[in-house]
Amino acid sequence: MTDHSAHAFLKKAAQHMRDRAEQRDAGNGERSMAKTVTAFNALHGTKLTEEQGWLFMVLLKQSRASCGVFVPDDYEDGAAYLALAGEAAAKNRTTT
Repeated sequence: MTDHSAHAFLKKAAQHMRDRAEQRDAGNGERSMAKTVTAFNALHGTKLTEEQGWLFMVLLKQSRASCGVFVPDDYEDGAAYLALAGEAAAKNRTTT
């Protein structure tokens, strides 16, 4: 039986991040958003931040999760993206 507990989703999200780091030869894990938003901003004349890029991806996963059959990856990736958004926010904004 598949474990669909909250802890299982978080564990899978962390594993996905480790897997992406290995696949991309990135020792610090999945950190592609800064490059992505820099390119997007150059093409579109916008000022999207790294944090906003990750939050966009969270919304993408939420949108996908709201349609069709249950796909655990939508929730696993969503958790990972939200964690990455938090990391970017902590790095780039003053916390109270």
